[in-house]
Amino acid sequence: MKKIMLMCVLYLGGGGSMAHAETAKNTKTALFAAGCFWCIQPPFDQMAGVLKTTVGYTAGHTENPSYQEVSKGTTGHTEAIEVTYNPEVVSYEKLLEVFWQNVDPFDAGGQFCDRGSQYRAGVYFKTPAEEATAKASAASIGHQFDQPVAVEIVKATSFYPAEEYHQGYYKKNPVRYKYYRYGCGRDKRLKAIWGDEAKK
Repeated sequence: MKKIMLMCVLYLGGGGSMAHAETAKNTKTALFAAGCFWCIQPPFDQMAGVLKTTVGYTAGHTENPSYQEVSKGTTGHTEAIEVTYNPEVVSYEKLLEVFWQNVDPFDAGGQFCDRGSQYRAGVYFKTPAEEATAKASAASIGHQFDQPVAVEIVKATSFYPAEEYHQGYYKKNPVRYKYYRYGCGRDKRLKAIWGDEAKK
């Protein structure tokens, strides 16, 4: 099933989504991929300690790719989200928890109705500590469900912000967003895996 194309409205403005008005002197960024990047922005935006989220592309070989290029599956990139957060308020471990609750960790062919490597799930670590934490959490989930986890956990490379009309899409186009999310079967599958822990 191909991704429903709902790009009817262009929105001009600043990039990313400001999750909270709080500021921090020492901020960090975390990088994840969870299928369609529209759908991973709301759960991170709702977290205390998350200062900003930006959707885009990562883990590929093409510089400054466009949405059209990534959608073809030839750039090596996957749709991703960069989370800027205050580590004094929210930990990397907590971000991982929300990430896992928003993916099907056992699907190596994409996520939900979106198929292909451009929708693969991933955790892109920036430090050895993040690598160890991410791999330990994946091992714990594999043990919990007695299934191999198919999410890639690799060192972060360049992240390219997506076009502005993708940023905060769920706020700009709430009806279309909800229609897409329902039609893709995302919440149904997350509920089946995670039960009441599933976030959206």
